[in-house]
Amino acid sequence: MRVALPGWAGTLAMKAAAFITVMCCALAALLGILVHVSVTDQTVGQARALALSRLKDATDAFENGDTLLPGAGVDPPALPESLRRLAARGQRGTMVGRHDGRPTMWAAGPADHGRTLAVEVDYSQQARTIAGLDGAILWSSALAIGATLLVGAFAVTRVTRRLHASARVARRITAGDLDARVNDPLSRDRSRPQDEVAAVAAALDSMASSLQGKLLAEQRFTADVAHELRTPLTGLHAAAELLPPGRPTELVRDRVAALRTLTEDLLEISRLDTGRERLDLDAEHLSTVAERVVRAAGGGAGDGTHVEVVRDVYVETDRRRLERVLGNLVANAHRHGRAPVVVRVEGPALSVRDHGEGYPEYLLAHGPQRFRTEGGATGHGLGLTIALGQAEVLGARLDFANAPDGGAVATLTLPRRPPGGEPAGAAPTRPPGGPTAGDDASR
Repeated sequence: MRVALPGWAGTLAMKAAAFITVMCCALAALLGILVHVSVTDQTVGQARALALSRLKDATDAFENGDTLLPGAGVDPPALPESLRRLAARGQRGTMVGRHDGRPTMWAAGPADHGRTLAVEVDYSQQARTIAGLDGAILWSSALAIGATLLVGAFAVTRVTRRLHASARVARRITAGDLDARVNDPLSRDRSRPQDEVAAVAAALDSMASSLQGKLLAEQRFTADVAHELRTPLTGLHAAAELLPPGRPTELVRDRVAALRTLTEDLLEISRLDTGRERLDLDAEHLSTVAERVVRAAGGGAGDGTHVEVVRDVYVETDRRRLERVLGNLVANAHRHGRAPVVVRVEGPALSVRDHGEGYPEYLLAHGPQRFRTEGGATGHGLGLTIALGQAEVLGARLDFANAPDGGAVATLTLPRRPPGGEPAGAAPTRPPGGPTAGDDASR
């Protein structure tokens, strides 16, 4: 069973801190063990040498019949059994034990008649030295680990802060802010060694500059082409109006009108691409806007287009842009879908639904794409692109989906508070003769 870890546990800073902690603990444990073993061996060796020296003196005194020195004796009761058995086999040995509640270094060897001669050396000072050394190792290791963690956290935080700055700039570029740059201090100073973060920041800035240059060139080209086409198309339109009536004249006028529409769409897209469009706020009921768009499109009950009002609201928004978005959605529903086309008003959300085959998969996955249409569809693929761009200017969200029972559904959700405006609220009382909020205004 896998345990879900919190999000912060997977960050680079936490991984670096865990790695530094583990390595510091391992290094401190290794050094502590080496120092402990080395000092303990030295201390025990000195005490053993002293005990064996005293045992030799005691053995000489015992064999000469002299009085034994304090700390020496024959078969002392406190002598460890392992040393007593070793002496019984005619061997000498040493061992650290406890006697009278204190550490003692024992040395024992054989005496006459199977007895054991032993000496004891006070080992308390050596034991305290080793204990003090162990405590010093623990405290110094803890302090070293703490200091290393602080220094490591400071160093890693500087790196992660620069990485987070690069990530924020990348998200801004993704959102359309092509002026965003990381401007990492290290990448700007070429005289200093460049680390990997500086390389990533420099590459991101270079990519953003290149992308911005290409997009600006594309925008200028689109705007220039549209502007250059506008003048001859105006003359062509005037000339077409002078042609005598007839089928050829109708074909010419139709194509000239299509070219003029395409040129105006290209100009509008180039203006949207600049990101400098400003709102001209006005207040109106959404149902009124929907009805006006349907009438302007030549729609109504005759062509299977109607407006349904579930809940009307009075909003402050840019009426011209809102009508442009809604008009393009209705025109797209008529061009690529089938009747009936339903414009539904439900609070601050407007939806346009047809009953055709629905939106293609690429549009649902990636959104509208310029000059791309499916199959034998007519048009230039700019209507939904313009609708999406104008919706962004309004601060609204435009979603595309297919209804479960068939048909395409485009939903425009206006913000509760438009840029620079007041929040959308409930519809106030209408003038006499107008439909009231909440009425089903199907037409």
